[in-house]
Amino acid sequence: MSHKIQGKVVIITGASSGLGEATARALSAQGASVALGARRQDRIRSLAKELAGRDGRAIAVTVDVTDREQVKTLVDAAVQAYGRIDVMINNAGLMPQAPLERLKIDEWDRMIDVNIKGVLYGIAAALPYMKQQKAGHFINVSSVAGHKVGPGFAVYAATKHAVRVLSEGLRQEVKPYNIRTTVISPGVVATELPNSTTEPDTAERVRKAYEIAIPADSFARAAVFAISQPDDMDVNEILFRPTRQEY
Repeated sequence: MSHKIQGKVVIITGASSGLGEATARALSAQGASVALGARRQDRIRSLAKELAGRDGRAIAVTVDVTDREQVKTLVDAAVQAYGRIDVMINNAGLMPQAPLERLKIDEWDRMIDVNIKGVLYGIAAALPYMKQQKAGHFINVSSVAGHKVGPGFAVYAATKHAVRVLSEGLRQEVKPYNIRTTVISPGVVATELPNSTTEPDTAERVRKAYEIAIPADSFARAAVFAISQPDDMDVNEILFRPTRQEY
């Protein structure tokens, strides 16, 4: 269904590695024009150059999703470069884990800022354009943790539950504008997310859980599937795991 991707304009936050990077490659290979946003300027510039070298269209904009003006700058830059927005992928996220009794309050704040506010800022920046176009597609990244909670990741799970709730509310509100919404909830997928856990015992538990991780292009395939559907079909939620994952 690559013909459904050809020519689409896709903005991706958290595009410097993991899910975002894999999705940028997959969509560019199928003819999408991509706008890459992330804090690590060198990584997204290198990726944009790589995609352009394969006859793709890509721009890179340095952005911290906790700054709403920077997110708006990313979206505005995409519209300036390509004339419209077809898909906004709110992918940037953090996953430091620790029991609540450890009181990692700075980590809680950062997760709320990135995982919840970052998604809201992406919606705020892209929604006016999509309303004007009377077309568009939001893909918000949740997690298996957005469906189940376990010890050590209560705050992370809360932020990912919030992404699902926000996405469902958005879905209901944007029907008059022909805008689609998709939540993708990955299980254990090979990304840099586990590296943000600072507590040694919890980090070791996470490392063991990630021994069965599947590649990041598993997420990219899910995104391609959702985007590729006919305009009258709205794929609202995709939950996937490694076949071996129990949780």
